[in-house]
Amino acid sequence: MTDTPQTLYIDGQWVGATDGGTRTVTCPADGTVVAEVSEATAADTEKAIAAARRTFDSGEWSATSAAYRGDLLLKVADAMGERKDEFARAEALDTGKRLVEAEGDMDDIMNCFRFFGKIADQHPGRLVDAGDASVISRVVYEPIGVCGMITPWNFPLLQASWKIAPAIAAGNTFVLKPAELTPHTAMLIIDVLDKLGVPAGVANLVLGAGAEAGAPLSSHPDVDMVSFTGGLVTGRRIAAAAAPTVKKVALELGGKNPNVVFADADFDAAVDNALNAGFLDSGLVCSAGTRLIVEESIKEKFVDELVRRAEGIVMGGPFDEKAETGPLISAEHRDKVTDYVQRGIDAGATLRCGGHWGGPEHEKGCFYAPTVLDDCTSENPAVIEEGFGPVITVETFTTEAEAIATANDTEYGLAGAVWTSNRGVANRVSRALRHGTVWINDYHPYVPQAEWGGFKSSGTGRELGLAGLEEYREAKHIYENTEPAASGWFPQK
Repeated sequence: MTDTPQTLYIDGQWVGATDGGTRTVTCPADGTVVAEVSEATAADTEKAIAAARRTFDSGEWSATSAAYRGDLLLKVADAMGERKDEFARAEALDTGKRLVEAEGDMDDIMNCFRFFGKIADQHPGRLVDAGDASVISRVVYEPIGVCGMITPWNFPLLQASWKIAPAIAAGNTFVLKPAELTPHTAMLIIDVLDKLGVPAGVANLVLGAGAEAGAPLSSHPDVDMVSFTGGLVTGRRIAAAAAPTVKKVALELGGKNPNVVFADADFDAAVDNALNAGFLDSGLVCSAGTRLIVEESIKEKFVDELVRRAEGIVMGGPFDEKAETGPLISAEHRDKVTDYVQRGIDAGATLRCGGHWGGPEHEKGCFYAPTVLDDCTSENPAVIEEGFGPVITVETFTTEAEAIATANDTEYGLAGAVWTSNRGVANRVSRALRHGTVWINDYHPYVPQAEWGGFKSSGTGRELGLAGLEEYREAKHIYENTEPAASGWFPQK
């Protein structure tokens, strides 16, 4: 009997770290201890990879029917629904986000599992016309193999579900490495799979820091694919580590997302959604519309109202019913946001509101007040860099062409929005924006049926939608000649 936590799931068993290492998880809203969990080493991750490899190579799991795997995903959604309160509370405690936001995340996660559950057996392959009646030419889809999954702390289980669901639908095995700060909903979803009888080795979970527990998933030759959601710098390292083994790499690396507002837009709706775009979940959203680009003629009125509304946003912990936004994930991250804002001001931006950690009631947490930086230029680091916090920068334009050029003036290309009452303008601008998702007169909604991912430095590949399933499958062409004969290419001698 051991007193160390058994929170790694390897080859169908809950186990502790090989060296007995642990990590204390705390709630960023007030610093209280959530739990102590195992801290995996690279050796633990290698054990998980070996289990996933062995199970996949046995062929038993991948040989199950797609319909069976689809039904399993539907059962996962149902089981989550029965435990929704438990899941949401765990997510809120780990991240500090408001409980209502965590509950909304759980609904989205269940929808993701249901979507991939329903399409798992709908795209088995296709016949190809080879131009010869004696030939049967088929394209079939097979699982890619062992998948490494590295997920972030802002939407811990949501981002994991975007990987787990299509991987299972396709018949893969996997090793999941969630962010070390937010492990608990990953543990819960693995518990669901375990209770549903998923064979040992199909689903594996390792907890710990990326440099130790996550690194083997990128470099190990027995991993066929690595899917990562997180920052650009780490994403580049993962791609480089994966290159020697030429494994498939899927990367979602964030964005610097433009929210373009024309003068003819519905003013009240545009202001309200600008707040939502930049400050939802404390701005800790890869697609957050933190780059407000507003037509010059309405800029003063628009920003004045935005600032007035932002100053009234109430910060608080996950179970504070008065709270409208929560904390950042850690003191370290708060320091990064603080530095980011200061560099923006030093480069000429005007601080209109925020720029501080809140009042005395927020001292125990990692809060940062909703912030608006006005009078920004395209050279300002606050405009260029992904600050990943509740900070909106303000730029202006005078023509449609300038609006498009400004919105595309970023190395990222994840998401963006255009606000206008002119459908012609909306159509032209939305088509011209080099971003993977574009909203017209809205911000943030998505559906699992539609692909998600970015252009340029926002990453490679797509999650969700049919393409999200294809990421976890290999296409194979099978060419069958039903009337074999000598080719006659080389003459008989």
